Parts: sequence; C-alpha cells; structure tokens
Amino acid sequence: MTSTTVARNVVTGLRDMGVRHVFGVPSGGWVDYMEAIRTTDGIDFVLTSHEGGAGFMADVCGRLTGVPGVCFGTFGPGATNLATGVGGATLDRSPMIALTDEMPAPLRGRTVQMAIDHQALFAPLTKATMRIEADGAADTLAQAARIALSGRPGAVHVGLPQGMSAEVVEPAAIGLIVPDAPPAPDAAALDALTAAFAAAAKPVLAVGLGAVHAGVQDRILALAERFGLPVLLTPMAKGMVPEDHPNYAGVLFHALSDMVGRTHAEADLVVAVGYDPIEFNYESWMKDGLALASIDVAPADIDRAKHPVAAEVVGAIAPALDALLALPAGARGWDLAALAERRAAIFAKLKGREGRFGPCAALDVLRDVLPADGIMTCDVGAHTHLIGQHWRTPRPGTQIMTNGWSAMGFGLPAAIAAKLCRPDTPVCCVLGDGGFLMTVGELATAAREKLPIVIVVFTDNDLALIRIKQEKKANPIYGTPVRAEGTIGGPSLFGVPVTVARDPAEFRAALEAGFTADGPVIVEALLDSREYDELVLRKDKP
Repeated sequence: MTSTTVARNVVTGLRDMGVRHVFGVPSGGWVDYMEAIRTTDGIDFVLTSHEGGAGFMADVCGRLTGVPGVCFGTFGPGATNLATGVGGATLDRSPMIALTDEMPAPLRGRTVQMAIDHQALFAPLTKATMRIEADGAADTLAQAARIALSGRPGAVHVGLPQGMSAEVVEPAAIGLIVPDAPPAPDAAALDALTAAFAAAAKPVLAVGLGAVHAGVQDRILALAERFGLPVLLTPMAKGMVPEDHPNYAGVLFHALSDMVGRTHAEADLVVAVGYDPIEFNYESWMKDGLALASIDVAPADIDRAKHPVAAEVVGAIAPALDALLALPAGARGWDLAALAERRAAIFAKLKGREGRFGPCAALDVLRDVLPADGIMTCDVGAHTHLIGQHWRTPRPGTQIMTNGWSAMGFGLPAAIAAKLCRPDTPVCCVLGDGGFLMTVGELATAAREKLPIVIVVFTDNDLALIRIKQEKKANPIYGTPVRAEGTIGGPSLFGVPVTVARDPAEFRAALEAGFTADGPVIVEALLDSREYDELVLRKDKP
C-alpha cells in the first residue's frame, strides 16, 4: 500500500465527506495541510481576514450543505478568535469541525509562547473536543463529523498537534458521514401527546429550528390545516410556514411581539415542534399556567412549576406529527378570520412609510428586488427584529440569521459562505453600521474571491437596540452613537465600491445595479433609526 502523510489523510478525508471549503488564517503548523489542500481536487482553502469570520463562514456552510463546515485557527489568539464563530455554530445548531494547532505532547502543560489548553477552551463551546493521533486521524475526523451532525447539530473541536502533519502513515479513507438517527418515540409518550391534543380546545403550534432540521414542513402545514391551528415560528424557523398562509400567526421574540402575543394568549396548549429554547425560552412568552406538549429530539427545557408538561415526546419528530395527523379531522376553537386581521395589522405596521427613509421601506425595496430564490443573510441589531417579523421568507434557508448565539459581525461572513455554497443564487446581506464595523475586513475576502454579493449597510449611526433600552430607563444616550454623522466613508472600501442611497428610489436603483455586478458591492442606505422605537422590544408575554 502506498504511504501518505497525516496532512493528506486529513484533507482527503474532509474532501470525501463532502467538505468543499476550509476557512481560516494559516500558521506555520498549517503549511503541510495547505499544500495538501492545494494539490487535492474538490477542496479549497479560503483565507479570511479574521478567524472569527472563518468560524461564521464554516457555520453557514454547514447549514446550507448538511456537511460540517470546517475552519482553522492557530495557537492562542488564533483559537480564541475562532472561538466566537465556533460558539455560534453550537448555539445556532450548525454542524462544524473546528481545527486548531495544538502543542505536541512533550510541550503540553509547559510554559510556551502562545500556548493555552485548547481542549479546555473549546469544551464549553462545542459538543465535543478531541485531538488526532497520527495513525487514527481519519477515524477521529469521522467521529467528529458524526457528533457534529447528530441530535441537535453543533461544533466539534479537533486539535492538530504541531509536527504531526508530515508523519508518514498508511492512507485512510472517510466516506459520507451518516448521523445517528434519533430514537423512535416512546409509545406511551405518543399516547399522552394525542390525548393532550384531543382534549385541548385551542392548541397552538410553536415551530422551531429542530423542525427545520427534521424536514417536517409538509406535516406541519397539514396539521395546521387539518385542525385549523395558528402556527408561531421562532426566528430561525422562518420559511416553514409562508407569511401569506391562513394559519400563519407570526414570529416570536421579534418586532411587534405584543401583537403576536394576542394569539398565543388565547391558547390552552402549546404544541412545540422542534422548539429550541436557545432562541427564546418558553417562560418569556407563555402565559403562566399554559400547558406544553413538546415534540423534539431533546427533552423540554421549561420551568415545570409554572407550565405543566402535558406530553413530552423525545426522539424522531415525524412519527409524533403522524400520530396527530391520524386523529379525526376537525377545526378547533380558533377564529382564523380574526387571525387574518391580526396578521394584516402586523404587516401594515411594518410597511414602509412616507417621509424620512426608514428601515421598513428599505426592507420592502430589497424584498422586491431580490429574487424569490435569493438568499439574504443579516447581522444582529434592531434591523434583525424587523427582518424576523417582516421579511417574507419563501422557504427555510433563504433567510439566514444568528439567534441562538446572536453575535454582531455575523452577516457579512455569512453572505460570503452562502455565495460560495450557492454560486448561482443571488445573495445579499443586511448589516447595521455597528455590526458592519466588526467584520468589515472580510470585504477583502469577498473581493479576493470575486464574489458577486450585495452588501446592504443600514447606516443610522446608532446602536438602536441599546439606545432604546437606555431611553426606556430615562438614561441619557451614551456610548451608542457609532459616529456623529455621515456615511461609512469613501467611494470604496477594500476595493469594494460603495453607493449611497438616501431614499427608496436611489436605494432601488443601487440594488438593481448591484445584483448585476461581477463582484461585491456595498449599498449604503442612510436611514432614520427612530422608526425602530415603536416596533421592537415590545412585550412578549401577555
């Protein structure tokens, strides 16, 4: 058998499991892996400006492809920079393998430049952390991928001991990774579920990210239609029910959540399907005493003293929905006409207004220009709360946000990864000017890769969410203005052209031109942030 090296086994193993891009900032210890990537068809290294951006990119690759995204950081500061994106993958439930340099065995625990314990660093940020051995690198990567993909997806850290990459070993292959299947639901739990559902007069469906992973959209729609049920979504489950569907009741936690709350305040049972409280814990929106029936791969995380758990089905989600669908059809006590009026009122409040150019009007224009199959990523800020409620999302994966981790700086790296994964799909991102500054260096990555993405910057010179919270406490505005006034600066940044738009017509023209460009462009919308004040941070709980 022809011999090879550890580095080549690692790289070909990643390639064969379906990895197409590895994101990061190289180190001396990474050179052999870089050379293996250069000489291996089907996998590329993408140099990022910051390891945190590399982590965000790997996160989104994992979401879109179903194959663990891969990122790399070196000792110490490389690993700590990477950790922001790694934590994001774990709490946003994206499969990832995070690779880092590690000290060789004789130096572990010694006082060495840049050295910290990477296993300890990543333990609370990942589902598992491990390191390769020369003869078992492929097996370790396969184990890491299986853990990353199984159950609630997340990140796994794998250390690469320095000096091991060039060791000569026998070739070892990795095929496509099959995640561990969730267990079949317990029969008694299914009986409790159907009994609780049958006894409820006004059950409401609360659909979360786990339902997206389970691929049960058709069952959810059928269940809602069969029994005339309102459907609430968490922000990262957007697209599971179209906004114009008669059973759509809105998105929890985001803009105008008080109006959404008028629906679930009427419920006598919440049927939670793949609901992950990492986005929004139950107690923050369910009225006290409201019962829960949970269907998910993990047990329900809820204060059981406040909310009786009428049923808890742990395991595969589809069989539980099938059990409910097998019950005799018949509308429950919901007034779907009143639900339609409430839904229309929510969207009317979120519609762009005459007068000063605001974020609602900007989102209206962008939604009109971006094709229905296009992907929009967004950053974290007040605009995210508008997007969560207002952005029409035709199917899951066409709007990408971070809500479990909620790291500012996510939006631009996410768009870069989305375009690399979907090169024929129009891609844009929406960033506040504060979040834009956190990963602005990734413009260089987008330009280097010649990626035609439209980067929309909502410039209001204001960290609006924090400013609103200051004002609610009657505190002076302090530490939240991004700059005194003006734009992000200059006709181009890192070689990426900037067009400034001051009204909807200018914004539309700039977007239409941007989507025909052959590289990245920035469209800066100068907006009035005061529009957020009456729309976001409303009461979630009745």
